[in-house]
Amino acid sequence: MAAGGRPREATTTYREALREALREALRSDDRAFLMGEDVGRYGGCFGVSLGLLEEFGPERIRDTPLSESAFVGAGIGAALAGLRPIVEIMTVNFSLLALDQILNNAATLLHMSGGQLPVPLVIRMTTGAGRQLAAQHSHSLEGWYAHIPGIRVVAPATIDDARAMLAPALADPDPVLIFEHGSLYNASGELDASASPVGLDHAAVRRPGTDVSLIAYGGSLPKALDAADELATDGISAEVLDLRTLRPLDDAAIASSVARTHRAVVIDEAWRSGSLAAEVSARIAEDSFFELDAPVERVCSAEVPIPYARRLEEAALPQTADVVAAAHRAVG
Repeated sequence: MAAGGRPREATTTYREALREALREALRSDDRAFLMGEDVGRYGGCFGVSLGLLEEFGPERIRDTPLSESAFVGAGIGAALAGLRPIVEIMTVNFSLLALDQILNNAATLLHMSGGQLPVPLVIRMTTGAGRQLAAQHSHSLEGWYAHIPGIRVVAPATIDDARAMLAPALADPDPVLIFEHGSLYNASGELDASASPVGLDHAAVRRPGTDVSLIAYGGSLPKALDAADELATDGISAEVLDLRTLRPLDDAAIASSVARTHRAVVIDEAWRSGSLAAEVSARIAEDSFFELDAPVERVCSAEVPIPYARRLEEAALPQTADVVAAAHRAVG
């Protein structure tokens, strides 16, 4: 038992939590199935679906041809027919090959049919850099998808969210895109055994603070938490807000955090120009301008394709030291 009497499971990983969420979905609903490149015999490019083919069989764990447009389109058709498809796209970069299906079909059919054609489709994909996979496998494009009406975009950053977000995503009548940062798969920790499925509308304060808000999501959350630890040694109390859902953004949680700290640093692994960080900053300016005691700071990736060489990749990405420096500038 953990403090407060809450049961805890044995230590697990982000990858295993995602796998258990898939297993629970497949067991609880005969309409659910997983499809994508190498999800079956290979166990998924990142090992998330390892063992599920043997447990559920090839009708429900379906390897697909290397054609994102084709298998995302098949997922849309299956959702329209009443099934609950979970489509895995190997990386966010490859999702661009299915952008027409996602934008022009999945996101629009409910609207264009006057509410007659819901598309309860879940698309999972790996995002982010930090693993020396070079420019065609490493970008953070979730902000692009957060621009599209008609879909929901979520980014689980913790083991509990990795386990809990799939069930409500499958229950949503709209398409839900789940972005899993590649650097998190091996992250380990305790999973709350009593946790129920979470809502997909609310950000979460991962660490309370009074001096500056560090607003992050996905793979940037651990860096924000590390920065908060370092800032504490300098006498600065940093609040860490995990956005969790990127569309729709939890405006109330963002405004509430800024009202408590009066300063904000937005951390986003995407490029700065036209980024999700830009959108969050704009909303702070619109909703909380008179709460601010300093300009909003943004910590984003360099405006270059993600390099392969490790030192260049590290230099291009937001790092904990960059977040600490931005917080010092905000606090003054």
